[in-house]
Amino acid sequence: MASQQNLEKMQVRQNYRNLWHTDLMRTIQQDTPYCCFALWCAPCASYLLRKRALYNDMSRYTCCGGYMPCSGRCGESKCPEFCLCTEVFLCFGNSVASTRFMLQDEFNIQTTQCDNCIIGFMFCLQQLACIFSIVAMIVGSEEISEASQLLSCLADFVYCTVCACMQTQHKIEMDKRDGMFGPQPVMAVPPAQQMSRIDQPIPPSVGYASQPAAYGQPYGYPPASQPPQGYPATGYPATAYPPPGYPPSGYSR
Repeated sequence: MASQQNLEKMQVRQNYRNLWHTDLMRTIQQDTPYCCFALWCAPCASYLLRKRALYNDMSRYTCCGGYMPCSGRCGESKCPEFCLCTEVFLCFGNSVASTRFMLQDEFNIQTTQCDNCIIGFMFCLQQLACIFSIVAMIVGSEEISEASQLLSCLADFVYCTVCACMQTQHKIEMDKRDGMFGPQPVMAVPPAQQMSRIDQPIPPSVGYASQPAAYGQPYGYPPASQPPQGYPATGYPATAYPPPGYPPSGYSR
């Protein structure tokens, strides 16, 4: 049942429309010090990021974010800090992935094709290194054994680098969430557009008398009872002006 729910969550993530503030290729440029910290002290970075993703409320903590069968059965409610330490040291890859899934579900963030290629290359390289190690053990060839060791070192290097970039990506996204980039620009309300007939030029925007707020007309529009300055009274259709007797008797401003 839990695996089916996780599969449904993964399918829902494919429809997310938001993007990470920084993709994996630019994380080193965006925050080089933190990327180095995540590379050399990866479990510590994972611990701090998970705690921050939970808004420092460890009562919400669940092992591996609830994505593993053991989640909720490891005594998280009694000692969440110890359980999180155990997770980041013993299940480091799952801890990084769980934090990533939590942020994606919270902010509807999709994984770009470039990020998918990088992560997929990391997994493929690890599988290839494992296959070479098995073949070298069975065959007993020194050349294949050396090749498998080189491939394993390369896979480990790529794994550590990609995980550091992913954690830096998570950190930058939470910086954005917490407003550390400063106030975001506010979209200004566009000015009211003037409507005119297609066969007539747009009246000038200056020289119009301001209208009382009670009429509900935007500032800068011509009075409803007369045409704009410089235009003949016969140049507008009759429907452009209110009928005689408007406003009704008894109407007060």
